[in-house]
Amino acid sequence: MTNSTTAAATDGSTSLEIRPRYEGSNICTWIGFKHVNYMVEEAVYDHLRQHGFPAGELYERFGLGTDITEIDTKILTAFHIDDVATAVVRPAPDKGDGKRLVVEFTVRRGGETVKAVVSKVAVQLRLDGRGHPVEEPPAALAPYVVEGLGAGAEPIAVPEGADPLDVLTEGRNAFGWAWRMPYFYCHFTERVQMSGYLRQMEEVVDLFLEDRGVSIKTLLDEQDWIPVVPHSKITILDEARMEETLYTVYTVENVFKRHTYTARQDTYVLRDGVLVPTSTGRITHGWAVIENRRDWSLVEFDDRLLNGLNGKAGKTAGRGSA
Repeated sequence: MTNSTTAAATDGSTSLEIRPRYEGSNICTWIGFKHVNYMVEEAVYDHLRQHGFPAGELYERFGLGTDITEIDTKILTAFHIDDVATAVVRPAPDKGDGKRLVVEFTVRRGGETVKAVVSKVAVQLRLDGRGHPVEEPPAALAPYVVEGLGAGAEPIAVPEGADPLDVLTEGRNAFGWAWRMPYFYCHFTERVQMSGYLRQMEEVVDLFLEDRGVSIKTLLDEQDWIPVVPHSKITILDEARMEETLYTVYTVENVFKRHTYTARQDTYVLRDGVLVPTSTGRITHGWAVIENRRDWSLVEFDDRLLNGLNGKAGKTAGRGSA
């Protein structure tokens, strides 16, 4: 990801020129939703840096971990691998759940500048609890300092001997997956970061589609179809820790005719016999046919895909162990 910055404007906004990472160019030259959100993250951290609050210094001097706790992103125009996008980050009204920002990306298309992405973001500054002495943080940051991430949610009891995934998926058009959280999904020594949840969202979709008989490779090979994402959102509710088993449940909520479908992702960790919600989110998918190495166009769902999305309730699969 190549970045170049300009100074913060008088209205508090900042701008950043940025290229998407090569890793995110998985099919032809288009950039997937996860890496679009990575670009949003980079713009947010650069915005804080330009205002004198770089994440490294906040942690090393003040014991504050800079955490994106909500990311709500609409993709209006697809990025390609060699694009240079301009991000403008502006302060937004606070909602009591952290520092609020709006990120807008533009990109050049056919000699014109077009809006490509709009994202709403919340940032919390989490006090480090590992006991190392730190300086008192700046007063301007006090409204965003927390001792634990998220606003919390009601836990779910698990009957003795029951499989947590069975409890979470019973009677629903849902797919469950349990996986131990590795250190490289975490930051600030111990907790899963937003990019870790974005990875979960990308992978659970892949596993769900394979489970329903409409895997990404199957539709690519047989129909030149690819899934596309116009909207995704994730909100952190509580902290998941390194090496805990994360129970991820992907629930199909709405299939809009034959055009798009929306699913909810909920994640949990099992503590003291109850499932503690750690995040919730939604993602919207359509499908497109590859026309050539640069262009695609949206298609209507065929019966195979539609039946897969409307599959049997309570389906579970996964890797790792609960």
